[in-house]
Amino acid sequence: MNRSMIFLPIFGLVGTAIFLSLGFWQLQRLTWKTAILTEIDLRLAEEPVSIPLDLDPIADKYLRVEVSGVIEPRELHVLTFGDGTPGFRVISTMVLLDGRRILVDRGFLPEIQKADPRVGGEATALGSLVWPQETDKYVPAPNLEKNIWFARDVPLMAKTLNTEEIMLAINRNSHDEGITPQRVSVNISNRHLEYVMTWFSLAVIWVGMTGYALRRIKHKTE
Repeated sequence: MNRSMIFLPIFGLVGTAIFLSLGFWQLQRLTWKTAILTEIDLRLAEEPVSIPLDLDPIADKYLRVEVSGVIEPRELHVLTFGDGTPGFRVISTMVLLDGRRILVDRGFLPEIQKADPRVGGEATALGSLVWPQETDKYVPAPNLEKNIWFARDVPLMAKTLNTEEIMLAINRNSHDEGITPQRVSVNISNRHLEYVMTWFSLAVIWVGMTGYALRRIKHKTE
């Protein structure tokens, strides 16, 4: 018997098993990621509460809260796009009724309104607590002279504005000053279904190629 007729099926089975195992692994990841996103959606739909005294950036992420206080006029501008329009996320300080100072992401401001005067003031705001992970070694440092930031860096922004390392992404604000609140962004990629289809498709292709090769070898040896 031709040695290829022995080793080729083994090679084909091993390759198919590898692709299938990767596909099932991604299927497990899909189930896990879907559960996480479902839990986040449920949290974002909860009734708002007061900000707890002790916060955990992991356990309390996306916690819905309602606060009242004074929004201070100083702003940090994070470069972004809203419906294809260049602009900025406006990050300010809010001094709560109990004296706590927190960061608030007030929403989107078109670029042409960057220099318009805004004075802040008393406000009641509804939103979700976020600790966005938007910085890495590829993100430039903020241009403090022009007040242009490239990411929501909570620790650095808190230090700059002298607040706690807490950010409230506002969904509704009684004092918006022309700033449009934004939907809370969930920075969790979920492309596992795509990966599942890719690995399973490769398994099918591998089986087909193995079968085709075996037929070619058999035909040549007859």
